[in-house]
Formats: sequence, structure tokens, C-alpha cells
Amino acid sequence: MREIVRRHLGKVVAGAAIAVASTAVMVGITLPGTAGADETGGAKGGGQAAAGQQQDQETQGSAGAPGVVEEAPAEGDKGKGRDPLTDDEMERVAKLALNRQLFNASEDVDGDRGPQQLGIDLADPETSELDDPDAPRRADVTYYDYKDDTLVTRTVNLDTGKVEGTSTSHGVQPPLSRAETAEAARLLLADPLSSGLKGDYKDATGKELTSPDQLQLNSMVFRANPGIRPAALTACGEHRCATLTPKVKNGPWIDTRDLVIDLSTRKVVEIVRG
Repeated sequence: MREIVRRHLGKVVAGAAIAVASTAVMVGITLPGTAGADETGGAKGGGQAAAGQQQDQETQGSAGAPGVVEEAPAEGDKGKGRDPLTDDEMERVAKLALNRQLFNASEDVDGDRGPQQLGIDLADPETSELDDPDAPRRADVTYYDYKDDTLVTRTVNLDTGKVEGTSTSHGVQPPLSRAETAEAARLLLADPLSSGLKGDYKDATGKELTSPDQLQLNSMVFRANPGIRPAALTACGEHRCATLTPKVKNGPWIDTRDLVIDLSTRKVVEIVRG
């Protein structure tokens, strides 16, 4: 690792090369009755101001009070049709989908009992329900079981509260969850291969890197290509593997693309180039 990621900022990837700058656009709003008004407070234009005031009084009943902003309506506990899942629905579905059998038979990214929840999404309607406006709403809850590297999807009917189906698959690797990204960073920092990352961080900040909370993290699922070395990486794709792109907060990005974190085995492996 010391030959690839040296302890100096030569390995630090400039933020401009990776990060995409965004521009905030400020939108000015002109309220009724203010456009073109004389703000000097002087006598000039007084007759026009008086006429305008009289006109405002005559039209007040039809124009209404200017500048009134209505609050967004409160989100209900149940959506309709293809509306996005509400917070209440997502919370309810998460409880319904995880039964005791699945909880006891699986492990999460930390090795604790229970599968790692990846996401909750509105399920597609059945083919026979495509034109039915009253078709039941369903949600798919996806988990990753680290005990046997299985992706588990459970479909819950939001109208009845019943789990209508469970599917499992191997070798399917959805994007990493926030919890998985954080655990990958913890495993990396605990490994000797992180010495270059820690050195670059100290060069950039003057401080020791001891926690993932000190970094902004982007993550990607890593899949092995044919002929990749070392051989320990060939399982990535069947195993849940990750690469990280860490960034110093308010500072540069740091190159760790050759370090792969196998979350299934909880090991860090360095790619051999050339």
C-alpha cells in the first residue's frame, strides 16, 4: 500500500476532478403592489400614490391579501394508487415484513442477528391490475442476509397487512445502504492497508483519522473481473464487496480505489495492478 498511496498530498485527488459543482439560483418574487413603487418617501409622485391607494382599496375584496403562502398539506398515513409510500406506510411495512423466522435465521452487516435492510419501495401492480384504479398498494422490502450472502425481497400488501410473497437470490448486489458504507469505512480504518489514507488525511488536516465520521463517503458495489488479482477478490459479486471514495470534510478527495472491503468476510484486500 505504501507504494501506491503515499503519505503526501500527491495522492490526494483534487475535488474539482471528482466532485460536481452546483450553482444555487436565487429566485426573486415580486408581491402585488410593490413592483415599481417609489421607495424614496418623497413628495414626488404623491398624486399617483394616492390614486393607487384608492384603487387598491376598491379592488381589495377581489384581489385578496398579497404575499400569503399556504403550508403544504400534512402527509397522510396512507397513500393512494401509485402515490409514493408515506412515512407511516414505510414504518408499518418494515414491521410486517420482518417476521421472527427471518430475524432469527439471518445476519446483518455487523454480524448481529437479523438481516440488513436495504430499502422499501412501492411494488409494481400485478398485470391484471394495471387498469384497476382500486388495485391494492404493495411494498417491496429488500434485505441482505450476510449469513449466506442472499438478497431477500418480501412483498407486503398495504391493504391487508399480509406478506404475499418472499423471493431470494444470490449474486445480486443492489447499491450499498448507508449502514453498510459506514461499516466498510470502519473495517478499512481498522486495517493496516489504511495507512496511506490516514497519512493523506493528516497531511491535509494536521489531525489523526480515527473515525468514519471525519470523512464524507461515497461507496460502490465491487464486482470481480476475470483475471483479477489477488484471488481473494474473485468472490466479489457473490460476496458483498465495496470500494470507497473518501473526502476530507471541506477538503480534497483521497484515492483509495485499489482497496476493496469484502463485507461478507470483513476483510480488506488490495488490488494488484499490472
